[in-house]
Amino acid sequence: MRSVLFLILFWACSYTHAQTGLQNSGQMVSVHGSYGFFIPVADFSSRYGTSLSPGLQVEWMSEQQNWIVGLSGLFFFGTTVKEDVLAPLRNNTGNIIGNDRSFADIGLRQRAWMLGVHLGKLLPLSDINPRSGLRLSGGIGYLQHKIRIQDDPMRNVPALTEDRKKGYDRLSGGVAIYHAVGYQLLSQDGRINFLVAIEGVWGFTDGLRSFQYDTGTPTDQGRIDGMLGIRAAWTLPFYFSNGESIYY
Repeated sequence: MRSVLFLILFWACSYTHAQTGLQNSGQMVSVHGSYGFFIPVADFSSRYGTSLSPGLQVEWMSEQQNWIVGLSGLFFFGTTVKEDVLAPLRNNTGNIIGNDRSFADIGLRQRAWMLGVHLGKLLPLSDINPRSGLRLSGGIGYLQHKIRIQDDPMRNVPALTEDRKKGYDRLSGGVAIYHAVGYQLLSQDGRINFLVAIEGVWGFTDGLRSFQYDTGTPTDQGRIDGMLGIRAAWTLPFYFSNGESIYY
């Protein structure tokens, strides 16, 4: 989140120095600070609820055909975990006892991230601004997710040391594919630049732990972890004119 806020602040300040009257032409390198909302699908939906997703993308766009090549870093977090992996530690009232014999407030949270590369194309919807229109993209990367076990700040649970948490956290990872369709606006004066897209992430993951303490079985294999959602991004573009000048 700090990186996203820094980019927005940098963009706002940069226009005190930017040249005026320049058009959004030439090759472009852009940075997108984004935020999204996602719902789980396939195997992901049996473990987690909805997710919020801050993200950061760095892209290059060609001068003539608006081809896009980029790198993405996406983070997903949520507060709903549907699998009670700590069930064996609960007493008959459903509570977990801490080291001081009081009830420990242990939370379960979703955490996930994806790193990847993508290829896309911007299709102009009018001749007035050839750098704004329908945007299509897809890519491949690596997705990892787990259940974050959140400790009680007032007391600890001996069965939930940092090392033993690994037997409950369902850490999973694998190859993932990414696809998105949306609308991107790159204004001719460079002052308004944003992207709104519908996205999908599909991870083909396996459990990365050797054993699950709560079930007494090996970790899950052959999962299909999907997320579908909407993402909005603010764009900071840098244009390269004739291979010499750089403006934004």
